Amino acid sequence: MQTFELQAKARTSGGTRKARGVRRNEMFPAVVYGHGMKPLAIEVPDRAFLKAIHTKAGANVLITLQVEGVKLKESTCRIKAIQNNPVTDKIDHIDFMVISLTEKITVKVPVVLLHIEDAPGIKEGGSLDLVHREIEVECLPTQIPEKIEIETKTMKINDAVHVKDLTLPQGIKCLLSPEDVVLAIHPPR
Repeated sequence: MQTFELQAKARTSGGTRKARGVRRNEMFPAVVYGHGMKPLAIEVPDRAFLKAIHTKAGANVLITLQVEGVKLKESTCRIKAIQNNPVTDKIDHIDFMVISLTEKITVKVPVVLLHIEDAPGIKEGGSLDLVHREIEVECLPTQIPEKIEIETKTMKINDAVHVKDLTLPQGIKCLLSPEDVVLAIHPPR
């Protein structure tokens, strides 16, 4: 998995008014924490951050954070949370979590359905029930898959795909029960 380098500046946390000023300067207020370090208030360039999350990895992208004037013990981070403004839906704040590349982490990976329009169950009028749009997995940060693909072209009405039926790459452990249903095709009503 590729890492994305992001330049940041340390900032003095100072409440809503200062955060608005940061956003006016085309920056996002953020905080970085984890691995025994004190939380550090930073600001990151909005365009560079948006470019980072629009890679194939999406929100699971690994970020090498370079903070101007501050030396971090570990510089590899992942996005822990993105807070959006409820009115404008623009990004208000970002939480970065420092991670070690040798310790396993828990992430949510999107599910992608292949050839759903060719499934006999759908052609016969069945309804698709995607129970899990994302699957929580545990793996090393360098092994995070971009997506989990499910082939559906042979699925008939009343067929289901369980967690135990998924083919996951080596070193990736699914945190759902093996009997959990991920996807099903129900008969028409």
